[in-house]
Amino acid sequence: MIDIGVNLTNSRFDKDLDDVILRAQSSGIINLLVTGTNVVESQNATKLCAKYPKFLYSTAGVHPHDADHVSKDYLILLSQLANLNCVKAIGECGLDFNRNFSTPENQIRVFEEQVSLANSLQMPLFLHQRDAFEPWYEILKPFVGQIPAMVSHCFTGSKGELSQCLDAGMYIGITGWLCDNRRGQELRDIVKYIPLERLMIETDAPYLTPRTIKPKPKSSRNEPSYINYIVDALVEATGHSREDIVQQTTINAKTVFSIGDVNA
Repeated sequence: MIDIGVNLTNSRFDKDLDDVILRAQSSGIINLLVTGTNVVESQNATKLCAKYPKFLYSTAGVHPHDADHVSKDYLILLSQLANLNCVKAIGECGLDFNRNFSTPENQIRVFEEQVSLANSLQMPLFLHQRDAFEPWYEILKPFVGQIPAMVSHCFTGSKGELSQCLDAGMYIGITGWLCDNRRGQELRDIVKYIPLERLMIETDAPYLTPRTIKPKPKSSRNEPSYINYIVDALVEATGHSREDIVQQTTINAKTVFSIGDVNA
């Protein structure tokens, strides 16, 4: 398996990162994609990749929460990171009108600039969206078919939004949100409509710890080794076999992010 979204630069992993990596490998994970959420975190992600070569890869981007704080040269810095072999996508980028930690105007500007950057570099986009689907989709629509791949990270939208994403050729990242029978029921109802060829799995650790873990872990921190709970939920919600989900999501991640041999 490949976990396509892990926030390993988060301080909650500082004390035991080596153990977290070992547990991930023991759980059947062959690669982790470390999420870059601003320039500094994207730089830190590449440093982790250097420490765990051929196991860790990363993205480089600015999350909408950080859009108010970009430097004048942030696109140059992201471009420099994108030249590194370990960096596989531009992002996490997008719009988040749920919390508006950055102004909508700055979120839109910084998102548009990163979409253009991904297009000019011909790199995949690792995308964030919350309570902003229509403007988010309108920004992406002109680039459908031009950017190599778009991945809707941590998808939690409606059936209609899912259809639009799939019609645009996007890949859909599913997290432990699926394991939450309180707020994840709508996702549980529609996840069966995602073709296996467009499905990806991710923990978004240390966030979104699956609520199906029994017994409940002492720490609320999510980690990559819990990815099997997401796979179990996908098996239950889609009817696909575990083997098919693991095999195809791995192929999808290898293909989109140019990781290793697709047939290995």
